[in-house]
Amino acid sequence: MIEYFSKVLYMLRDSKQQLGVLAIGAVVASLLEAFGIGLIGPFIWVVSHPETITQVSLLNWAYELTGKPAAAHFTLFLGVLLAFIFCVRSFLYFHIRSSIYRFSYEQQGGLVAWLLSAYLSVPYSFHLSRDSAGLTKNILIETQNFCFKCILPMLEAFANLVTIFALLLLLAKASLVLLVMIGAVVLPTLLLFYLYKDKAKIWSREASESYHGIFRAINHGLGGVKETYVIGCKDYFVQYAEASADRNIEAMTKFSNFQTLPKLLLETLLFVFVVLLMGVYQVFFGQDFQKLISILAIFAVAAMRLLPSINQLISSLGLMQMASHSLDMLYHDLKTIENWQIPLNCEKIRVGQKVLGRSRDTAMKFDHEIELKDIIYRYSGAERPSLKKVSLTIAKGESIALIGKSGAGKTTLVDVLLGLLQIESGDICVDGVSIYQNLRSWQNLVGYIPQSIFLIDDTIARNIAFGVPDELIDYQKLEKVIEAAQLTELIQELPEGVETSAGERGVRLSGGQRQRVGIARALYHDREILVLDEATAALDNETEQLITESIQSLSGSKTLIIIAHRLTTVKQCDRIYRLEEGKVIESGSYQKIVEKAS
Repeated sequence: MIEYFSKVLYMLRDSKQQLGVLAIGAVVASLLEAFGIGLIGPFIWVVSHPETITQVSLLNWAYELTGKPAAAHFTLFLGVLLAFIFCVRSFLYFHIRSSIYRFSYEQQGGLVAWLLSAYLSVPYSFHLSRDSAGLTKNILIETQNFCFKCILPMLEAFANLVTIFALLLLLAKASLVLLVMIGAVVLPTLLLFYLYKDKAKIWSREASESYHGIFRAINHGLGGVKETYVIGCKDYFVQYAEASADRNIEAMTKFSNFQTLPKLLLETLLFVFVVLLMGVYQVFFGQDFQKLISILAIFAVAAMRLLPSINQLISSLGLMQMASHSLDMLYHDLKTIENWQIPLNCEKIRVGQKVLGRSRDTAMKFDHEIELKDIIYRYSGAERPSLKKVSLTIAKGESIALIGKSGAGKTTLVDVLLGLLQIESGDICVDGVSIYQNLRSWQNLVGYIPQSIFLIDDTIARNIAFGVPDELIDYQKLEKVIEAAQLTELIQELPEGVETSAGERGVRLSGGQRQRVGIARALYHDREILVLDEATAALDNETEQLITESIQSLSGSKTLIIIAHRLTTVKQCDRIYRLEEGKVIESGSYQKIVEKAS
């Protein structure tokens, strides 16, 4: 339990003090509720027995203070006072509960932002072993579970625990016999909860995994909706989602049944206990029930106060146990990411705060050359390195090509150049300065144009200015890069120009148009180095020629690093490097490398 609370406090970060204040507020709200309910019985008793006004010291003091009015007038005064107390109690209770709910929602909102920031800050290799469905589930589902099945029940459990403790003290002072009687009803329920507490965590894991499956089915089915239609595999994804949903139904049904049991068990035990007590009393003490009725009356009042609080406490503890799997997952990811040390420069990622050593505004100084020195990279779990002491030099303004068979290491080398993969040994220097001294400033030099351009479901303008707020988009610059990427004719034909939506993943644009948007994006962000990873591989010959011309027009003004299977697209490159099994086996001009080989 201590470990559980330490994880919760870690997740709350700077909100720990606020949690303490709200815990006190929750106790006050719980006591107000019990106090409000507790006043009804005594008031009804006073109304039905006016003679008790002078018999109870507090009532007698109030009676004398008000000038000893008629009993009916005094009870009316008590009724008005009780109504006022109830209004104040309801007002305070509402505002305390409102603050608790706001706190819970704010924690979820902050946790969503924190997780997204964390997942977007980790090294690229983290995402090679994790799927987007699982990360999405963590951000949407697990954060909700943490806030509403952990934080909120925790506050309620604390409040009910304090209320129960106070009531037990009063009960012990009034009658130890009654305390034992209440214990006889409550202990079996607590024992049942203890025996099944680990089951709640198992059901939580099942529910979490089933949500993961549902997210995967949705991502795969809708993400490849064209292929789903053409192949006719809709039923596969629907059945996959249904199977995951069935797992979720089973787990959540079991947990809901578990949550229902305490209330039913308490009520059943209470009824059985009273019936047995009356039967035993009749057998051993005859027909005189007067003494028994007085005991049962006090027992009923005590049970009315205690049992609802005990039931709510057990329910809250069950929810907390259910949320333990979500807490473990979130804590593990955030703690792992927070402590992640990037090799070579030991740049520590600080999630939830300003990212140290990663300026988004400055680019590394680049006047002469980029030099790769004996780069070795090995994928996690692989026996052999994918890159084996790769060394090459790229002069500023030069265009180079990386060629080789599939699996030769071209894309891996590009990912290393982009700063996405953490090398095992070696270094990359720009004008003699290691890029690992400030990886972000190096990445601010580089633009990336992959084979499949990622476009968001938004306007062409926002796709080109990717990641730039609307108020900061430079439309003059936008026009220039549209012209440079040979998009002018397309934009003129569109009904809303650059404000036309590209559709999700750019479905309203052709393959060539998407590639040119990708080029325009790289140019808009004014990167001095452009990396093109099979940028024309999926295009027809005519479109490829147009894109190649767009790329060649940048030669000299930009440093180009090109991966290509079609060797005609690298004919104009200044230098070509051939890779094989993770090594550069030869380099030189197009004539030397390609024409000689043919």
